[in-house]
Amino acid sequence: MFKKKDTTIPFYMDPWFWVKIMVFAIFLLFLIWPFSSIITNAFKSSKAEGLTTANFERFFTKKYYSGALWNSIGISLVPTVFAVILGVPMAYLMTRYNVWGKKLWHILAILSLMSPPFLGAYAWIMMFGRAGSVTTFLAQYGISIPTIYGFGGISTVLTLKLYPYIYMYTSGAMESIDSSLEECAENLGSGKLRRFFTVTMPVVTPSITAGALVVFMSALADFGTPMLLGGSEFRTLPVLIYNEYLSETGGNGNLASAISIIIVIITVLMLAVQKGWVSRRNYMMSALRPPQEIEVHGVKRFLVTLPVFLISFVSFLPQIIVCASSFQHTNYSSFTGGFTFENYEGLGSRLWTALSNTFTYSLIAMVFIVIIGILFAYMVVRKKGKTGGILDMLLMAPYVIPGSVLGLCYIVTFNVKPLILTGTATIIIISYVIRKLPYTVRSASAFLMQMDPSVEEASINLGVPPMRTFWKVTARLMLPGVFSGAILSWVTCINELSCSIMLSSGKNNTLTIAAYTDIVRNSVGSGAALSAILTFTSGIILIIALKITKGKIKV
Repeated sequence: MFKKKDTTIPFYMDPWFWVKIMVFAIFLLFLIWPFSSIITNAFKSSKAEGLTTANFERFFTKKYYSGALWNSIGISLVPTVFAVILGVPMAYLMTRYNVWGKKLWHILAILSLMSPPFLGAYAWIMMFGRAGSVTTFLAQYGISIPTIYGFGGISTVLTLKLYPYIYMYTSGAMESIDSSLEECAENLGSGKLRRFFTVTMPVVTPSITAGALVVFMSALADFGTPMLLGGSEFRTLPVLIYNEYLSETGGNGNLASAISIIIVIITVLMLAVQKGWVSRRNYMMSALRPPQEIEVHGVKRFLVTLPVFLISFVSFLPQIIVCASSFQHTNYSSFTGGFTFENYEGLGSRLWTALSNTFTYSLIAMVFIVIIGILFAYMVVRKKGKTGGILDMLLMAPYVIPGSVLGLCYIVTFNVKPLILTGTATIIIISYVIRKLPYTVRSASAFLMQMDPSVEEASINLGVPPMRTFWKVTARLMLPGVFSGAILSWVTCINELSCSIMLSSGKNNTLTIAAYTDIVRNSVGSGAALSAILTFTSGIILIIALKITKGKIKV
């Protein structure tokens, strides 16, 4: 009898084994090692020998620090609740009715999401600040309005900035509901409102909670908005990290590391709560009959469009205000009115340096994100093996670790030998790759899951080596999903602030850092001009991407 020939190759001859080693090495060097360094740093003190808990004791016993903890939790929970209140109805109206200007509102929502949060804070200060245009106008008639500074203002800005996460996650889920479920409820006598809360909402709850988790973590990690609207009295954890490590007055790097650990613990706890909630309330279905858009006309169409218009317009209004203000005369610290180009002319070489750095860094990062993202997505979906859980955890880590924390990790780790990278363009590019990689991997993975593996198997059976099959066949078929995620990665790289502001030096400032710096220094004209360029750049990229992908870019 003939024995079947063993075609199994040794693991070290499998190219995917070495790809997996490469991916693990990247995360070990630029994620695990930096984070472990900051943990060690958190348990050190210049006032004590060896390891100590003094930094954590100081944090929880001093009101200055513990107050910032409750401030951070508050401005994370409140925007999350209100983002759900805004985003879920908007998603329902956009997916169920023929809303006027649907594509426009969708683009405005994405642009609101992709712009830096501090732009919204800056615009609201221009309108409702102590010397804001609206505040000054109403004061002439003896009308006073609530201050934009502090808890209320920060929560409002973050709600209007982050609600698109809820809208996009929820609208994607609502488009996937099998319409027979809602029809069955209707046939059993359930009204539209009852059907929405008893059928539609339970099905899309996992998507809503996923979006809510992203909103919470984004609000918790935001640096620019609390810095502009919080003042000296309202502090948050990211602001404390910046002040403790990079403030001109000096600080305590060990305490900053301890605060970073506390932020990560909060985000991990919220992630665990969300996963626990979803595991008990998850519904699986196949959208054999997706819901059909309901055609309404006249007054009814106006009524379903009005809420969508108001939410989209108000959330995008800050960018309109900033762009319009960039063409007004200034006396350096305030706008004096009248049309002019002097704010742009005054930028000079600073603009070209910032633009050059922004696009150079983001494009280099994009090359690595696309290459690593394709390989990572394929391993997550097709080559999971025994290390699949670890790979998924590493992919989620950039979501859990806020930008300011990752920036501090890199400062602590790469400011000493053997690898000194602090203050260089290299470390900024690396931070872009690590933080924005999940967008591309998630998008490419979702696309790959829909592909039949028989296409690859047919190529291999015809004698094409597996790795060549991957690049010639699979990778090309994955490109639409990769491209969709890569565009989101690119736009968020361009608008990144919380991590890059901690890692940059004067010579490698980006557009976002330059705009934020001018706003903080009260250089309102150049700050508005740089912000307008940032908005315009992001808008052009997104519109082109939506055109190419036919509006299928998803968060």
